[in-house]
Amino acid sequence: MILGTILLISLISTLIPKLFYTNVFSKNIILNSFIGSLVGSISAGNPITSYIFGGELLTQGISLLAVTAFLVAWVTVGLIQLPAESAVLGKKFALLRNASSFILAMIVAIITVSILGVL
Repeated sequence: MILGTILLISLISTLIPKLFYTNVFSKNIILNSFIGSLVGSISAGNPITSYIFGGELLTQGISLLAVTAFLVAWVTVGLIQLPAESAVLGKKFALLRNASSFILAMIVAIITVSILGVL
């Protein structure tokens, strides 16, 4: 699984120029955390591979705020698993859990980076 992640990251870093990242991620705190959470919500992954992926995103020049929001949303929000979660736990619960996890991913990212003093 880790080898597949590394190969995928290599492919993405080859296909997408670094200028793209600087255009998408501005210096806006809210926008960076929102985009990071959005991308992490659409993607689905486990914590082990997220550290590798997050480290590569940092080397590409993406802000720590966006990467932190991405990692938290990557693990806690599951839009891909939403139909299965809705069937097992109920639609209302699944939607409420995913929405609150999305919002909390942005809040946790802002608080974490603020504590580190990197903002």
